[in-house]
Amino acid sequence: MSNSLVRATLLAAALLAPLLAIAHGDEDHGPSEAPAAATLPSGSAPQRLPDGSVFVPKAVQHQLGVRTELATLGPLAASVELNGRVVADPAASGLVQASQPGRIEPPAAGLPTLGQRVAQGQVLAWLRPAASSIDIANQRAQLAALDAEAALAAKRVERVEQLEGALPQKEIDAARVERAAIDKRRAAVRASVDRAEALRAPVAGVISAAAVSAGQVVDARETVFEVVDPARLAVEALAYDPALAQGITKASAALPGGGTAKLGFVGAGRQLREQALPLLFRVAAADAPLAVGQPLAVTVQTGRSVEGVALPRAALARNAAGDWIVWLHTGAEQFAPRKVAFQALDAGRVAVTAGVHGGDRVVTQGASLLGQVR
Repeated sequence: MSNSLVRATLLAAALLAPLLAIAHGDEDHGPSEAPAAATLPSGSAPQRLPDGSVFVPKAVQHQLGVRTELATLGPLAASVELNGRVVADPAASGLVQASQPGRIEPPAAGLPTLGQRVAQGQVLAWLRPAASSIDIANQRAQLAALDAEAALAAKRVERVEQLEGALPQKEIDAARVERAAIDKRRAAVRASVDRAEALRAPVAGVISAAAVSAGQVVDARETVFEVVDPARLAVEALAYDPALAQGITKASAALPGGGTAKLGFVGAGRQLREQALPLLFRVAAADAPLAVGQPLAVTVQTGRSVEGVALPRAALARNAAGDWIVWLHTGAEQFAPRKVAFQALDAGRVAVTAGVHGGDRVVTQGASLLGQVR
């Protein structure tokens, strides 16, 4: 390269340097662009960001089934959650008990099994009285004495009837009445000695408990069968505030396997049980079958109101510290956790009273999966 060409190149560079400095002087090359790239990383894998939020690409959101809902702030019914359990409706259930000691004998169709549907008045079993040998001997002796009295009474009636017209009619009638009374006494004693008692279903329903086998000896008042109508069940809950019974407007219960049960308030007791007032609800509809004795969490709505956001229970999750949180959809592919305070609204929803504002987009499905992103 010639000396003249080198001098020309250096001169041009010297002239352009001030112009380049002026051109770049007003442009912002501060740290705002770099953090934006760090906050929303590129790639197809979800990851947790330094500020605690998570980056989840759209494709992964669809795979996880993430769904969001726009929060609406407004007045909601104040609710209280109570401990309850399923009980049989007294009008549609009953016990089959032994009225005396005896031995169980099956009917012609056999002893009923659990879950078998029975009709009201159906014979479920026979109870053969189990008396001691002394009692049986006394009954048989009494029966023999009555047999003798019946024979004598029959002979007397024959004699007075032959003298009809010669004897007053009242003597003939008295002999006939005496014979009839002895016959009834003899029939009653004979039935008590040999006759089995029929154990019948008190209501129509299904066998919910069966505690006997053929040939089993049971005591008096021992429960043999329990019959329940599964379409007519009730729920009993305990309220530690007696005033709560005066303002119940609606009730529901969350089922352990998912779903809810709608309850109708029947009434409250007037006597405390374990320092609590029993409340009775009738099951109006349930998403799954219920069993007598099953524990349930009953949510009752009162006439009072609170300001909050109604969200499904699936929107709640716990963070590493054990606090309740919800996830807010803050960007197309970004989600941020938010600590919340809430109370039960019904069996399927909660009222968030702090931590969520109107207009926030809250994750209602897949919240627990977002918390697992690392």
